[in-house]
Amino acid sequence: MPDLGPHASFIIGAYAITVIAVTALVLAILKDDRHQRHLLAELQRQGIRRRSAKPPSAKPVAAEPQAGTALKPKSAAPPRRKPARGRKRQT
Repeated sequence: MPDLGPHASFIIGAYAITVIAVTALVLAILKDDRHQRHLLAELQRQGIRRRSAKPPSAKPVAAEPQAGTALKPKSAAPPRRKPARGRKRQT
């Protein structure tokens, strides 16, 4: 072990506290992850699904307009204008 001088106890203590703190944070993250997965599984057992998840038996269906409404065509974006040559663009 190298000679750490008169402040060896402070240096070793600082490293020990750092290792303990990082280990505690990792363990807290792992515990919270397990808890969140448990909550998600419980919600799924109750039939509550995530919005991003597709229902298992659902097929994509085209949306049909309701009675009395007309579909509006999407308007095209206006064409972009190119700056005139020889002139710098103002910022």
